[in-house]
Amino acid sequence: MHSTRKFSIGQAFIKFRSLDVFIIFILLYLTFFILSPAHRFVSKDNQQVFLAIGSEFNIIAVAVGMLMIAGEFDLSVGSILVFSSFTFLKLMYAGVNIYTAGIITLLVGSLIGLINGVITVKAGIPSFITTLGTMMLWRGVTLFWSEGLQKPLDLSKYSGFTSLLTGTVWNLIPAQFLWFLLITIVLLFIVHHHRFGNWIFTTGDNKQAARAMGINTDRVKIICFIIVGLVSSFVAIMQIVRVGTFTSRAGDGWGLNAVAASVVGGISLSGGVGSIFGVFWGSLIISIIQNGLVVMRIPYYWTFTIFGVILIGSVVISIFIEKKRLALESSEISSQ
Repeated sequence: MHSTRKFSIGQAFIKFRSLDVFIIFILLYLTFFILSPAHRFVSKDNQQVFLAIGSEFNIIAVAVGMLMIAGEFDLSVGSILVFSSFTFLKLMYAGVNIYTAGIITLLVGSLIGLINGVITVKAGIPSFITTLGTMMLWRGVTLFWSEGLQKPLDLSKYSGFTSLLTGTVWNLIPAQFLWFLLITIVLLFIVHHHRFGNWIFTTGDNKQAARAMGINTDRVKIICFIIVGLVSSFVAIMQIVRVGTFTSRAGDGWGLNAVAASVVGGISLSGGVGSIFGVFWGSLIISIIQNGLVVMRIPYYWTFTIFGVILIGSVVISIFIEKKRLALESSEISSQ
């Protein structure tokens, strides 16, 4: 009985990649809880900061994870964010209704996502190169447009709008975290419980086979790029509402961090493998490292070192688990 139970647990870890990601998150949480001075890490104020600020990045990470399952990357999310943020600011300065400004900003982000997708699939350029180029393009346009200066945005008379995006529920749960949960659930349904999700997995796993099945792989990838752009512009609005100031450095480095969160969450770099639930925990791991190091007053540059170790370790674990999963599936098929 004891050996059977051990084997069952091992099978669970092999079949459900997100389990080990969840355990890594718990271990990190306990580590920061134990090591942080006076347990500041688990204080109410810090937990709200962790859930609020971290969720802004996490929302983008789950969308990037969906795109990576389709076999593509988007390194430009930080630049989409900062360009969308400045677009929203300029619309507000021009006296546009705040809800109209929000809708236009979302359309701008979606349009940039569309451009990324069309260039990638129609020109046949690897998405890594496409979005590396657009990352620099939109960041440069924003720097030129804003002159690299910080600009304030007073939204005090729009309390309803600001509460919707950055308020708290019961003076405890940040709205950003609730948006993170909602968007994760929507993408979880789309990717794992909808026909379009099957197209995403098939496209990322084998584009030629997907086309032979009648799947419009170009359309699938373009839609995924649009969703990433839409989500990035939504976070841009959320962030500038929270801060009340535009900064041209917003979202800097988020593209690589989002890819890291996805890989930590079990997404295959080659596409076709992974889960939104895994990216959910992977993004929380990235956020908790950033928050925990700040609370422990460790120099920020250590973040990159830890990210690197966790990223390489996650890839090694992913390769190991994938080999074990294939071996397990082969043994199950042969035993039938």
